Amino acid sequence: MKASQFFISTLKEAPADAEVVSHQLMTRAGLIKKLGAGVYSYMPMGLRVIQKVEAIVREEMNRAGAVELTMPVVQPAELWQETARFDSMGPELLRIKDRHGRDYVVQPTSEEVVTDIARQELRSYKQLPKNFYQIQTKFRDERRPRFGLMRGREFTMKDAYSFDRDQAAAKASYQVMAQAYRRIFDRFGLTYRAVAADSGAIGGDLSEEFQVIAATGEDAIVYCPGSDYAANMEKAEALAPAGPRPAAAQSMAKTPTPGKATCADVAELLGVPLQSTVKSLVLATDETNEAGEIIRSQVWLLLLRGDHDMNEIKVAKVPGLDAGFRFATLAEIEAHFGCTPGYLGPVGLLQPVRIVVDREVAVMSDWICGANAVDFHMTGVNWGRDLPEPELVADLRNVVAGDRSPDGQGELAIERGIEVGHVFYLGTKYSKAMNATFLGEDGKPALFEMGCYGIGITRLPAAAIEQNHDERGIIWPDAIAPFTVVLCPITPERFPEVKAQAGQLYAQLQSAGVDVILDDRGERPGAMFADWELIGVPHRVTIGDRALKEGQVEYQHRRDAAATKVAVSDILAHVLGRLAP
Repeated sequence: MKASQFFISTLKEAPADAEVVSHQLMTRAGLIKKLGAGVYSYMPMGLRVIQKVEAIVREEMNRAGAVELTMPVVQPAELWQETARFDSMGPELLRIKDRHGRDYVVQPTSEEVVTDIARQELRSYKQLPKNFYQIQTKFRDERRPRFGLMRGREFTMKDAYSFDRDQAAAKASYQVMAQAYRRIFDRFGLTYRAVAADSGAIGGDLSEEFQVIAATGEDAIVYCPGSDYAANMEKAEALAPAGPRPAAAQSMAKTPTPGKATCADVAELLGVPLQSTVKSLVLATDETNEAGEIIRSQVWLLLLRGDHDMNEIKVAKVPGLDAGFRFATLAEIEAHFGCTPGYLGPVGLLQPVRIVVDREVAVMSDWICGANAVDFHMTGVNWGRDLPEPELVADLRNVVAGDRSPDGQGELAIERGIEVGHVFYLGTKYSKAMNATFLGEDGKPALFEMGCYGIGITRLPAAAIEQNHDERGIIWPDAIAPFTVVLCPITPERFPEVKAQAGQLYAQLQSAGVDVILDDRGERPGAMFADWELIGVPHRVTIGDRALKEGQVEYQHRRDAAATKVAVSDILAHVLGRLAP
């Protein structure tokens, strides 16, 4: 490719709404162009990156035995109503009507459609296992689209769906995909972790996320440096403290804490560690009738150590809260505690509540909590003496760095990541809802065991940039760079030998199968170099009259601080030797 025949459009400044580095650099480098909130055109330079991502994904999916198809972007609501997701997915699911008033959705994912295909086409166990995949446009009506392609509304995703005859076969298919994903992300040349994850709204009970490591990542990744343990924050288990509960050493007392409504403020006032305080979180669950009207509510009190944060995913698995919960209203709190938030605690309640105690709090002694009176806290509180022993103890919190690893191999550490892939074992969640069956070996109908597997095709370049950039611009890994090598001849219109040498090397690299672009735009060297550093092409060869007179050209990798002089006779081999395998 010659630059004069391509489309290059770089900007000196990023748009004001570009909050993260990837959004700024993708816009400045001319990879994307905003059309509307969370909706972007993929410009020629950006499309080349996306196509390279797609090619790697497609090769590895085919290698793993998956079969490509394409399902509609707009899908009939009837299929989504079969699984109840037409209502349960909420406003992120874009619902539309056609001219006849029939309901449709703009797909955010395609479990329903692919399950419908399977129940019509896969009639016998002899046709299994089968894995269908597509690389297709998706739409999720994000309330607040932001960060460019990191959290847009329209995006491209690779989604795959496996169908198996039994649970063992389905889990084998899951492992095939999990290994294929590792090959895919290895080929991308990015630093990533595969972490155990919660399945979320998709469902299922076996799940891994593939997270690209980046300081700007939205997700917290928990791992053990001394082992292979890794999980996202939602999934990471906080182990119960080792050893028995210390004996009580203090008497319980109602202690003045004027104006101190947070655990941190109370700890500072009383001169005690924050770890000796307990925070109170008040939730509620509702029982409804057939009309959806609330007929009764139950108030719950969650107790966590003052320096810990509640993990909503874990709380949602507590028996009694697993059907759905909400934060209690101010009226409900005042009716049960006789006090406003900030001074709440489990001692001296006006009405009974269900109490759930975090594992850490269950083994604390002489702890501090709200006294259910403004400007007062209870100090020296102990289980078994001042309160009954906790009946319901659960892991309710986010882990913190230094916690014991669940595998017993050391302490946990935390880093930031960007989710770019996810694999799920679904079981019969969708096949049961849609009565998708096949004839088993015994001649009887059986439900498909399913898995689903996604990769954010258009999110991945943004994640790569968050991990690979500097003050000059993007630094692409070879595998997904828009061009692998750029040739920069200096004023070729004045020096025919420069133009000739650039043309010769261009032809040689093309013949060797290298994705090379020749910058023949006639730009000044400074402007030309700035463009390619911003765009992030990883390998640059500069051909100038002065160096040519010495039989040399200059090679510089995008990460190199300075260029290296290489003999003209050696430059082809040098470049080929520097390319990633």
